[in-house]
Amino acid sequence: MQLSTYLKMYPCPDQPGMNLAYSTVRSSVVLLPDDLLAAIHDNSLDNGERETLTRLGLLVTDRFAEQERMRTIFDIHRPHTPFNAIVVLNLDCNLACPYCYEDAFRGKHYMNTGTAELLVETIRSERIALGQPVRLTFYGGEPLLSLDLIRAISLPLGELAQKEGVAFSFSLVTNGTLLSRACAEELVGLGLSGAKITLDGPADLHNLSRPYVSGRGSYEAILSNVLDIHGIVPLQLGGNFTRENYRRFPEMLDNLLRSGIDPSRIASVLFAPVVPKSGKPALTDFNTGCACSYEPWLMEAGIYLREETLKRGFPAPKPRLSVCMVELEHDLVINHEGSFFKCPTFMAYPGLRIGSLAEGIGDYRQSHNMDLWKTEECLGCAYLPLCFGGCRQMTLLRNGTINAVDCRREYYDVVLERVIRQDLKYQGAKREPRTET
Repeated sequence: MQLSTYLKMYPCPDQPGMNLAYSTVRSSVVLLPDDLLAAIHDNSLDNGERETLTRLGLLVTDRFAEQERMRTIFDIHRPHTPFNAIVVLNLDCNLACPYCYEDAFRGKHYMNTGTAELLVETIRSERIALGQPVRLTFYGGEPLLSLDLIRAISLPLGELAQKEGVAFSFSLVTNGTLLSRACAEELVGLGLSGAKITLDGPADLHNLSRPYVSGRGSYEAILSNVLDIHGIVPLQLGGNFTRENYRRFPEMLDNLLRSGIDPSRIASVLFAPVVPKSGKPALTDFNTGCACSYEPWLMEAGIYLREETLKRGFPAPKPRLSVCMVELEHDLVINHEGSFFKCPTFMAYPGLRIGSLAEGIGDYRQSHNMDLWKTEECLGCAYLPLCFGGCRQMTLLRNGTINAVDCRREYYDVVLERVIRQDLKYQGAKREPRTET
């Protein structure tokens, strides 16, 4: 047996003779004593130890074979893999955020009823009829400006899925101003499984960065809705910070607590920096949920905000196997006029359109440079399962084309151990003999 390629090991200064091991494939955290490491290297583990460490992803029979399996991980066709579609209902919004990444292509563009009907029929015939579960994310602009379309799409798909014995659900990416309790309760009945809402710090900061089109602040309206619905809809709370204001974001978390928000009823909290506007060259490095930055201030900001989030009892996403949706066969963006893309940010690039509801999906391997990460260097990197080439949008913004990986090694070298230790401190651990996972 051999130690996995996809393993990070950190000494424990406060526990001499112990080592913190993290499998980037399994997301397992294991506390290994020096004598157990020695037994691994001289092949003297007992059967129970070998079985446990193999199950947790620390040991493999052949590192070369493990890397080859990683090379083809997205080529494996698993039965009943869900179809995940981001459905762009409109590119309009009732807010006027100055940093909106959709600025270059937003406007009063709405999906019409004919496109919605074609969407329902396509998903019925090509997904539900074949027994494939369906998970939609309604997106904008502001998707709740198209509430009638949400009903027109989710109701028949839910009924068709139930008839065929197939799972169906949908979520929302919404600014939160229109997601009242009455709206949430209605949508839960249609299959709503969660919503992502943005709060850009305390009221004064948020109202500057996310005002209504009229100029009036939106903070109080969003906070009121979060308070009303966080017990009935799983919410992911996010926020977009800058170098100048990120240290004030914990004030917003304190305000949530004072307002009566129960952290245990929030699905997750994740803050990210303002990103460059799509379709325009990036002047610097920034970070989204799928990109990383190598600027020291930004790595420090992420760690600081995650710590402040956990300290207050709110959950934060744990590091886990993660990949850009470009790599996933069953993940798709469906634009308001029926065009297909592999990322919402790609809607600013006509050359990255990959088909439509009328045409079907075309071959995008060359246009999206699909095998960029299948190199000896990437396959031999312990961080590969957390990255798989990083964010294609960040490469596109930097270089004007998808011609390189968005390597995250420098980022994870700085933050991963700290994030793991944060989770052990605040989000608990399960114990096994001679290990802590």
